[in-house]
Amino acid sequence: MTVSQNKQSSDEKKVPYHFGEKLRTVREKKGYTLKVVAQKAGVSESLVSQIERNKVSPAIDTLLNLADVLDINLEFLFDEYHKERPVEIIRNGERRTISEGEVNYEEIAAPSRHDGDQKIEEYLVSIPVKGHTHRGSYGHLGREIGYILEGHCQLQYDNETYELSAGDSVSFAAGAPHTLINTGLIPVKALWVVTPPQRFSH
Repeated sequence: MTVSQNKQSSDEKKVPYHFGEKLRTVREKKGYTLKVVAQKAGVSESLVSQIERNKVSPAIDTLLNLADVLDINLEFLFDEYHKERPVEIIRNGERRTISEGEVNYEEIAAPSRHDGDQKIEEYLVSIPVKGHTHRGSYGHLGREIGYILEGHCQLQYDNETYELSAGDSVSFAAGAPHTLINTGLIPVKALWVVTPPQRFSH
């Protein structure tokens, strides 16, 4: 690959949106030259040319000026980028599972790369009779929300103890030590949401 090809590839990576073709098409239909558009928008003719060829991504004020000069609706420029975030499905039988001692975790929702710092994980936790969770006993950053589906358990949170039965829900800051203990006669099953992810983060 030549140096010029490398530079072209690098330039393309710097431009997240490719609406140059739309700007050029509208400009040509209106019979405007690059010079006329550049003068009205208060930018250089060279910059307008580079924007139209998707060589650079314009600052928002420059884009607004160009859209105003060409009388372009911004919805027209960005309509192809109005996409819903992808739907992520985990099929039955394809869920990741983790075991920590006698406790099993089955992933329901995976952390999404689209969520940035707001990633969450959701899983089914199964605790056998007299069993208990382990990792939260030292506390960690974030927050947890749980819903008890079956069984009876105790949440030991910091220096307090809370009784939880099927149908109960609980939420708490995860920084304090917390342990879920099965104190009932049947296995506990619970739906748990954690942010940021702790178990299925990779």
